[in-house]
Amino acid sequence: MVQHYNPNSNKFDGLKETIRIPQQEIDKRNFAPSSSQQIEQSPAGEDGWYIYGAADAKGVFTVVALAPRSLLQIQPRQIITGDELGLNYIQDVNWRNTEKNKGKFNTVLLKPVETQNSRNQSISKWQEGNKAIVLHLFGGIGGRKAEPVGVPYTITGHFAFGIAEVVRDEFTNELRFETKYHQIYAHNPDGIIAGTHTWADYMGNLQHGWLATRPVSDILIKFDPVTQDYDFDGVKLSPLEQFQQQLQVTMARYRVGDGTGGAMVSPATSCVQDSSQALYTAILLIKNQVATTPQIQTWVRANPNHPQALRFQQLVELGQSLEQQLAPLGIVRADWHSQAGILAGTGIGKTTEPFEDRSIWAGLTTWRTIMPRLAHDDLAAIFLKHGAIMQVLRTNQVGGWQPNIIPIAPTVLLGQIKIPFTNISPLSILLNRVLTSLAVPTLKDWLVVALMLIIYSVIALPYGWKSGFLDIQIWSANWIDKCLLILRCLFLSAIVEELFFRVCLLPHPSEITNWFQWAVWAIVSLLLFILYHPLNSKIFSKAGMPTFDNHVFLVLAAFLGIICTVAYTLTGSLFVIVLIHWIVVVVWLIVFGGIKKLDYN
Repeated sequence: MVQHYNPNSNKFDGLKETIRIPQQEIDKRNFAPSSSQQIEQSPAGEDGWYIYGAADAKGVFTVVALAPRSLLQIQPRQIITGDELGLNYIQDVNWRNTEKNKGKFNTVLLKPVETQNSRNQSISKWQEGNKAIVLHLFGGIGGRKAEPVGVPYTITGHFAFGIAEVVRDEFTNELRFETKYHQIYAHNPDGIIAGTHTWADYMGNLQHGWLATRPVSDILIKFDPVTQDYDFDGVKLSPLEQFQQQLQVTMARYRVGDGTGGAMVSPATSCVQDSSQALYTAILLIKNQVATTPQIQTWVRANPNHPQALRFQQLVELGQSLEQQLAPLGIVRADWHSQAGILAGTGIGKTTEPFEDRSIWAGLTTWRTIMPRLAHDDLAAIFLKHGAIMQVLRTNQVGGWQPNIIPIAPTVLLGQIKIPFTNISPLSILLNRVLTSLAVPTLKDWLVVALMLIIYSVIALPYGWKSGFLDIQIWSANWIDKCLLILRCLFLSAIVEELFFRVCLLPHPSEITNWFQWAVWAIVSLLLFILYHPLNSKIFSKAGMPTFDNHVFLVLAAFLGIICTVAYTLTGSLFVIVLIHWIVVVVWLIVFGGIKKLDYN
């Protein structure tokens, strides 16, 4: 028995009706895809449910899908303001205590800037007709009837883009979100087809929806430079429409497996990799349209302070950040470049058909989009840093109660290996930091190398000469010995030490949300770097103990550590700090008498 919403009183005191919520059959996973047990006690139903279905042969309304009304309302339950708190919510709080929050949901508004009357203004930010990009991510199923884990100690989950629109509800006359998912989905036993799905069909469907069985995060991103169209004196530009077109192309390719009849998952081709490819292609197509349309460039130059020009500049800056995230090593995958070239018309003559590179190398060049959780969090963080407003819709197996399953948060690779009594996954953090540091240096990065070496030389050389520690004594060994020494310095000094003391211990610049915490880690890293040298000599090279215990050497080592820390913070590149460290050590050993001091043979 249900009681319908009364639009006159704005309460649930309308007609009463008997409906049927079919109990679903237990499927191959050994549990039902949804349940009606104790659904009347679900916290998600406090403000009512939307029910989708039709009358059966006896005239009884039979429910096909459910949606919690309060989940889709534009009024959030919680508001978080500021970049630091917002980033912390995205990367940590959003999935915290997922298992304990089974059956519950939350809606959170993330705002980059503090304002007065935040709760009232949050409503005014969402207007009828507004559109938002959706970042969709679901987690795993645990408990007594847990699903098998495909990757050890990792809950991969699934990622998809979508589009949400603010609509006027026909029953309550209030504003709510209406979401459509653009699912790039490999062929699967769950019956989910690559294509566009409504929220009720993909999430709320009692037979194959995920609302009742998985934890889900939908982040709705409102960012006018992306969601609003442009008109440059008659030349139209729609980033959102372009993005949706690329998603449609990729979904169509997945449905037919590029003509093979089968779309499979590999490290380089998956829901998240190919969704990201669609985003990358859309960015390149927009760049190509702007570059080949003089009218747009003329308009922007003639109207630099026009609101549309300022909005367009924000779009350009966002595109640059997204490109760095989608191609973190600075290397564009051949298949991504080919697909974008064909669609933009710049690849004609080279190839006429898209292809997929399924190699591990292709996956590594876009490694930040291999794991759904990492891509979801990265993209949300980028949009937040650029000033976007976000609404997070989080559910944890909402609806009828099923005691044999529990929601499990998605993780990055090896994310389930955690330090006891904490939420810290050390292996995931270290792997992420090492891979992030491998980006190919830019021209600006090489300029940082030159600047840091000049600064170090200006300070270290006078200090070393004045103290008598440095003296020009060129090592007169043969070229083979010199080459072996240079290689030894590269691997044992520069690479090993920089990997540990900078890359592993310091948060990568892209991770930094709290500069005080970063400063603490920088100090710890520097102290360990200084202490490492005398301790290392006592254990492995006693002949060098007088040098490594020398206070002048330790001061110079400390200054090298500071220089490398600054360079790493500015560039985030392992190659930069290795090169600085390597040059300093090699020059000291071969030119300034280091070999003699260490008594190397």
